Amino acid sequence: MRLSEGKIGKTYEVERIENTEQVTRRLEALGMTGHAEVKVLNKKEKGSMIVKVRGTRWAVGKRIADGIMVREVRE
Repeated sequence: MRLSEGKIGKTYEVERIENTEQVTRRLEALGMTGHAEVKVLNKKEKGSMIVKVRGTRWAVGKRIADGIMVREVRE
């Protein structure tokens, strides 16, 4: 599933990033690599979201979130 489809309060594991090479490299440099856990903290109506990755809160736009493939982590 895409990160943009995630629910508030749920934790997901990054499977792969399907975006431009430049965006993919930037996300990886910030710590969003394969198997990193991402928690959805908030979602806005237009698709942007606030997520927590490796202890850091990020704002992610809908276009970028659509390119991040994740799976839900069972807690």
